[in-house]
Amino acid sequence: MIINGVTIDPTFAEAFPMKGTRIIITAHNAKWAMISAQAFTGFATSVIACGCEAGIERELDPSETPDGRHGVAVLIFAMGGKGLAKQVETRAGQCVLTSPTSALFSGIDGEIEMALGQNLRFFGDGFQISKMIDGKRYWRIPVMDGEFLTQEKTGVVSSVGGGNFLVLAESQAQALAACEAAIEQMRKIPNVIMPFPGGVVRSGSKVGSKYKALNASTNDAFCPTLKGQTNSDLSPEVESVMEIVIDGLSKEDIDKAMRVGIQAVCDLGAENGIRRISAGNYGGKLGPFHFHLQEIMA
Repeated sequence: MIINGVTIDPTFAEAFPMKGTRIIITAHNAKWAMISAQAFTGFATSVIACGCEAGIERELDPSETPDGRHGVAVLIFAMGGKGLAKQVETRAGQCVLTSPTSALFSGIDGEIEMALGQNLRFFGDGFQISKMIDGKRYWRIPVMDGEFLTQEKTGVVSSVGGGNFLVLAESQAQALAACEAAIEQMRKIPNVIMPFPGGVVRSGSKVGSKYKALNASTNDAFCPTLKGQTNSDLSPEVESVMEIVIDGLSKEDIDKAMRVGIQAVCDLGAENGIRRISAGNYGGKLGPFHFHLQEIMA
């Protein structure tokens, strides 16, 4: 398959089950809602070392938030419900409770629930007050700028992590420009995040390493400086490869995001140095979700 001179490899991205939730952070204005959301989603690129993967889904108009203020929707994913609950509680306590004028709400219903502000209430040292509104419990916690309002619980849903595609280009600048174009379009798709910095990964990995202490190491087959030293998957003209990783609330959500992202890259085309689109997989052994590139772009 070739789109605008760009070859779409006959391969698939391999993804795995995760647990996820959406939270809504609101504040006095859009600036402070975003500051809190950015702090909450910091150091959350990969479960390999961060314990979770998180990102900003979108900004919310006051008409879309529970308290009628500016807000930000955040998605956060982990390998299991217990790990997810710990990450949410720690990040909420350190990054939302501490942030001026902030409030914290659930943004999703699920078959099961986990604590959101349920344990943060103890920061109130006995002065906290609970309120039931439409069958949901909220906590009002006194803080120095007034009070922190938080919903007690949020929903947990089965999700998908690790959807991806690789952009192979003639130069680093062209690969980055293509990924930036892809991310711009992918951020318009609901229910997904691209958790790495700016949505882009330059350090793709393979399973295993020559060093026994490491479970993963550089994906040498796609490293342009190693063409003469390894079993390279790169043709001579490819000098840069970058990856976009996608987490979503469903396989269908990731399908949509990959489709618009790959199309944005192909729109730049071969005339802008884009040679191929490929994907990372582990022979189908990592996870049950397989995103076949040519099927997505058919």
